[in-house]
Order: sequence, then structure tokens, then C-alpha cells
Amino acid sequence: MTKPTLCNLLNIDFPVIMAPMFLVTNKEMVIEACNSGIAGCIPALNFRTIPELDRALKEMKDKTKGPVGVNIIVNKSNVLAKKHLHTCLDNGVDFFITSLGSPEEVIKESKKQGVKVFCDVIESEYAKKVEGLGADAVIAVNSGAGGHLGNIPASILVPLLKKNCQIPVISAGGVGTGEGILAMLALGADGLSIGSPFIACKESQVSDQYKQACIDYGAEDIVVTTKLSGSRCTVINSPYLKKIGTDQNPVEKFLNNNKQLKKYAKMLTYYKGMKLLEKAAFSANYKSVWCAGSSIEFTEEVRPVKDIITNLREEYQTAKMNLQKVMESL
Repeated sequence: MTKPTLCNLLNIDFPVIMAPMFLVTNKEMVIEACNSGIAGCIPALNFRTIPELDRALKEMKDKTKGPVGVNIIVNKSNVLAKKHLHTCLDNGVDFFITSLGSPEEVIKESKKQGVKVFCDVIESEYAKKVEGLGADAVIAVNSGAGGHLGNIPASILVPLLKKNCQIPVISAGGVGTGEGILAMLALGADGLSIGSPFIACKESQVSDQYKQACIDYGAEDIVVTTKLSGSRCTVINSPYLKKIGTDQNPVEKFLNNNKQLKKYAKMLTYYKGMKLLEKAAFSANYKSVWCAGSSIEFTEEVRPVKDIITNLREEYQTAKMNLQKVMESL
């Protein structure tokens, strides 16, 4: 049987990228993911300084032969984007995932060294634009994604992008089981990016309260808020979130709709939201806003990354065998 395209692109044996999660994904998680036959990707913004990023990349590349990827925010708010890019290239990263802006410079510089670039997209128009710029694949961020999400369900977005693009389509969002992986591949996806099922892993350095929330809450407890960055973002509907609500207040809405002030208001909202997430992620306090997607539904305990991946593989193989039996009976 032909391997899913993502396996060939990154030289892995299971078509999954452990998604880059802001404040969650760390170098230990990436190392374990890569040593377990999938790819690992970490946000550059998880490191406070360029030297910290440089040291982490060196350690990850030293401790695994698997494909190490970095997520770069490419909009104007990330003033470190260019330094992130060249630090990563200097350390021989295997691929980039770009988000929230034009990936043109990342693609241009990466091609010089044969580094793959995958671009987050939520609809076909932008997917075709990044394909024209030379992207190696698109990450189809669907309406089931954790964190910043799209508007279109995977069942529509994946076939839509496959129809309109010639480059591979990697589905992102709503999958936390091996059965789900098989379903996305059957839809036409060339691989998957999976994040939320890894939040409550042993290697993660987020608080025990955050991990326990991923165990205690489920798909029905995921809500969308605009208070963190000004854009739609999924979080767990904790008691504190119920108290503060999910919508921006009238002043925030006014500022974000004012042409002259919109840029600065959005930057302030983003800064305040990221600080709130950072405080909630690493400390025990009742003012907790935990970012997660609906696939925490399948998180039942804190486990090592290796065990999470092994379980996904076993579920996937069982689902394939069950599907084969069904096909043979028709």
C-alpha cells in the first residue's frame, strides 16, 4: 500500500505531526515525538529569546534523527520573525509551519536549503496563494481545531482543498483517535496535525490543573472566545471563563473596529491574552483560561508522548482491519 504523502515528505512512518501549541509544546515533547516515528513541531514564540531558541534547536537535533519543525508567526506583530527564520535555518530544521500572515520570505529562504514549508490555511483562496508562492503543503485548519480555528468542518475543507490545490493537504483539528486518523486519510488528507491530545502528556510542563482539565472536560466543554487575541480561539469553558465571558467588551469591540486604532488595539488584546494564557498554563490559580480543542474528549489520563502515539497507531491499525472486513463483506 502507498504511504500517505506526509510520510514521504518528512521521512516518517506514521502520517502525523505533533502540532505546535503555544506555551505547551516543548523540546522534550518534540524529541519524544520524533523518536516515536512522527514529526514534532514547536512554536518559535515558546522561547523568550533567540539564544534560548538556538540552544533548544541544537538539543532537539542532537537527540533525535526525526524531523524537527518550527512554527513561525509571519504577520507584522511578530518582530522576531526574521531572526526566528534564520536561527532555525542555521540549525538545520526540517520543516516550517507558517501562521497568520504571508509566508513568502520563509518559503524563499527555505528553498535555498531544501527545507519544507507548510502553511496554515482555512479556505481555498489563501491555499492557492501559498501554493503559488511555492509552499510544499497546506495545513487545513478546520472548525474542530484547538486554539485559532477555521470556519469549515474537515469533511468539507479537506476535499475542497484537494480539489483546488495540487500540493498535499494536511488536516488539522478534531482528531484524537486512530479511527479519526483513518477517517481523515479516507477523506483525502495526506497527513494530520494533532495537538490537543498531547497537552496532558507526561513531558509537558504545563500545570497539573491544566492537564487535569483536559481529562475532566470534553468536547461539549470547548467554546470559542475572542478575548485572547481578537481572533476566534477555542478554550475550555472553565468556571472562570464562564465568569468573564467569551466576547470582547464594548470598549474592546469599538477599538477593534476603529480603522485608526484597530492595529494597536489588536496588539494590546493579543498581548493581554497571551499573558493570561501563560499565567494559567504554568500556575495553579482559579483565574484559568486553558486553550484546547474538542479532541481532549479522548484524554483519559496523563501519559508519556510515546504511549499516546503507540495508542494512536494501535487504534489506527484496528480501524483499518475493521474497515477491511466491512469491505470484504459487501
